[in-house]
Amino acid sequence: MFTGLIQEVGTIESITTNAEGKEFVIRAPGLIKEIAIDDSVATNGVCLTATKIHGDTFRVQAIHVTLEKTSIGHLKTGDKVNLELSLRPQDRLGGHFVQGHVNALGKIKKIEKTGNNWEIEVSIPTELRKYMISEGSIALDGISLTIARLTDSSLTVAIIPHTLEKTSLSAKKVGDVLNLEVDMIAKYIENFLRFNKDKQNEEWAHNFFNVKYED
Repeated sequence: MFTGLIQEVGTIESITTNAEGKEFVIRAPGLIKEIAIDDSVATNGVCLTATKIHGDTFRVQAIHVTLEKTSIGHLKTGDKVNLELSLRPQDRLGGHFVQGHVNALGKIKKIEKTGNNWEIEVSIPTELRKYMISEGSIALDGISLTIARLTDSSLTVAIIPHTLEKTSLSAKKVGDVLNLEVDMIAKYIENFLRFNKDKQNEEWAHNFFNVKYED
């Protein structure tokens, strides 16, 4: 579990293709002392496991499914990635609950400067629209952000200078893809309502088809 507050922007040192997918060596001099083997590290919003530590780098393995569903497979040597260590019980929850389970990819449609801030418009898949609301939370490449505006096909977030400086967003341009993770609470609510509705329909059908008529 993560909060979407980026702790360091790491650098992809090397990428090795193997039978399982791809193995990444990531340089993270600021966080490396806190990372141990088997720790979960959100990398551009994707939950990956540290398998080896060497100097100020750590190694992670991304399997084929992860490479297909996320932008991790698009990374190149030298690319910057947003890093966050998993949430500890005593930590402040400054962002929102982020699982590191990417739902889909979005593409940057527009980047505009408004005063000292930047607005970024990102395309969204139609099937994810129902999980989003204006002023609600969204994770873009692992960054917890607030949705400023919302249409059926895109969302817009406002980025303050601090966020731009401390994340990989400063290197993004129109056409780049971002990992999207919707607020998991919305998905739990949907599942709860669907489950209850299915149960009610099941009970109605049982009562209707098993009705007994008395003479």
